[in-house]
Amino acid sequence: MLPMFSIFSLYLFLVLSASWAHPPPSTQENFIQCLSRYSKTPIPFSSDFLTPKNSSFTAVLESSAQNLRYLVSSVPKPEFIFTPVHDSHVQAAVICAKKLRIHLRVRSGGHDYEGLSYVSQIETPFLVVDLAKLRTISVDIKSNTAWVQAGATIGELYYRIAEKSKTLGFPAGLCTSLGVGGHITGGAYGSMLRKYGLGADNAVDARIIDFNGKILDRKAMGEDLFWAIRGGGGASFGIILWWKVKLVPVPATVTGFAVPKTLEQGATKLLYRWQQVAPLIDDALFIRVLISKTGNTSVTTLYQAQFLGGVDRLLNVMQKSFPELGLTRKDCTEMSWIKSVMYIAGYPSTTPPEVLLQGKSSMPKGYFKAKSDFVKTPIPEKGLEGLWKMILQESSPLMILNPYGGMMSRISESAIAFPHRNVLFKIQYVTLWQAGDNEAQHMDWIRKLYNYMGSYVTKFPRQAYVNYRDLDLGTNKKSSSSFIKASSWGYRYFKDNFNRLVKIKTKADPQNFFRHEQSIPPLPRGRY
Repeated sequence: MLPMFSIFSLYLFLVLSASWAHPPPSTQENFIQCLSRYSKTPIPFSSDFLTPKNSSFTAVLESSAQNLRYLVSSVPKPEFIFTPVHDSHVQAAVICAKKLRIHLRVRSGGHDYEGLSYVSQIETPFLVVDLAKLRTISVDIKSNTAWVQAGATIGELYYRIAEKSKTLGFPAGLCTSLGVGGHITGGAYGSMLRKYGLGADNAVDARIIDFNGKILDRKAMGEDLFWAIRGGGGASFGIILWWKVKLVPVPATVTGFAVPKTLEQGATKLLYRWQQVAPLIDDALFIRVLISKTGNTSVTTLYQAQFLGGVDRLLNVMQKSFPELGLTRKDCTEMSWIKSVMYIAGYPSTTPPEVLLQGKSSMPKGYFKAKSDFVKTPIPEKGLEGLWKMILQESSPLMILNPYGGMMSRISESAIAFPHRNVLFKIQYVTLWQAGDNEAQHMDWIRKLYNYMGSYVTKFPRQAYVNYRDLDLGTNKKSSSSFIKASSWGYRYFKDNFNRLVKIKTKADPQNFFRHEQSIPPLPRGRY
């Protein structure tokens, strides 16, 4: 009889020999097998399942990633990328990620400023479910609605609406390469927000995959969850597959203008006046201001506008409410609504609308850092003069001021999860740089600018826009996604709506399957 230790050694040898002869399945192999089992429709794995060994892996990863800061070699890369072509494929991905305990990120447009849809800095390995191939759009003119898949861009939606009607539109983003799925979850503001509110205000139904892999429409998910996904930020409650949106009337003729003013042309006094006028002017008029550096010694403020109507009426409105700008007929261009969308997005006037069908391929990329603020009282001229000094210190600064008021101020802060209603305007701060530049220097500048502006913006909380994610405000940790920790950014993004969002998250995703650096945390068991 063999001694016990000899029996154990023999058993161990046999086990190891078997494992050497037949290596255990890899994470990718396990996931593929699981997808095949749970998907209701066949999956073309050769084209839709990519690992770093695939020649197209890097191209797909970078395809819709806007911020090059998150594509450098030191940033974690996904174990694999899955590009589903059917809703059931996304269902299977959720089921399998949960079963195999693989962290999942989902990307619809790639515009997220901190790369949260394709990078995980809090846990690895992780996979990316890229919805780029789910881009069907169905426009119903009779009901003035459209169903849009999450992977479509907002520009594609605009084009498909205009294809069927010259007098209908949708009030969402100014940048046409935004992915519809994530865009609406953060609110979706655009040049018609003063007339019709946000894109999220005009979302009337949705289809979302929950943490069990079930597809829920508005009725099935319930009004609480439907409230949360309209403005509560992406990737906290599930994966948006479709939005159903309400279309809004637009005139056959829309007018645009872009008028620059430098410091030497009185930009300081003019911008002080704009703060008093833009939120209160005719609801059909949206005038935003883009602030940039001119050479090394001056600053330019560009007044860019969209007016839902003809030039004659626009000139009357401007003469009555904002004559200080000195707008003339030659500054104005009449066009269709779809052309006005392209105008304010920066396309040359000769560009055909079909360019919008290029989707995310036309999206600019760069190294940048952005932050945001909201303003309730006009920034005084002295404050603006200090701002100019700050801007002149940076190589490629940009600020964008978007006016609110109108319909925005008439909608309750608790109507949907997006809370920023009773403000004059929103500020976006951006610094851009080139590869090889001193990143720390640019990051330091924008943080100093943000600190400087603290005296002139909202307080308690200092509000921020969730679709301009800013990890400076704080992040979750893998082992501690707590309410207290998340409060550091939660109240800034959502104000008092954050409390309701946490309660909804606790019921909709108690295991915190859908998570990222700034996702809504669930409460611990026993506290709800």
